[in-house]
Amino acid sequence: MEQEQRNLLTGLVEMDETYVGGKRRPGYTHRHSKKKYHITKKTPVIGMIERGGKVKAKVFRKRDINFRKLSMMIRENVDTKNALLITDEANYYKKMQHLLPHKTINHSIWYADGWIHTNSIESFWALLKRGIIGQFHKVSVRHLARYIAEFSYRFNHRDHKDIFALTIQRGIGV
Repeated sequence: MEQEQRNLLTGLVEMDETYVGGKRRPGYTHRHSKKKYHITKKTPVIGMIERGGKVKAKVFRKRDINFRKLSMMIRENVDTKNALLITDEANYYKKMQHLLPHKTINHSIWYADGWIHTNSIESFWALLKRGIIGQFHKVSVRHLARYIAEFSYRFNHRDHKDIFALTIQRGIGV
């Protein structure tokens, strides 16, 4: 299912992150701050979707979410000369305009400003999380990349009449 992920994304490309697995623990207050912090064992997943097209997603380690790693992901998966990147205002997306044209949406104010939104990738995250809860109930971090690949494959072929036959044909090389 991962072999097909070679075409570059073009046009309006939305990029966002989500966190999968683990349970959020109750917040606690750090002794030097009044902010509440939530400790979690969730695994970050970064995804990109071509508006009205295909999705690409990758599992990251928490310490690997930085501009360098994300720019590598963009260079591997996006046609930077023919794409406009749309993200939220997370810190690691701030330098993206150095790679390709970039617009941001501030979710604390609104979720869409005309055509500037990340609703397509958010929709994919909703399908992924409901699918994991409803079909698999839980997933291990060890195999999370395979689950992400499966859901991406199913999403990318959502318009195909018989995805089962397509998968079998690709499996046997016909």
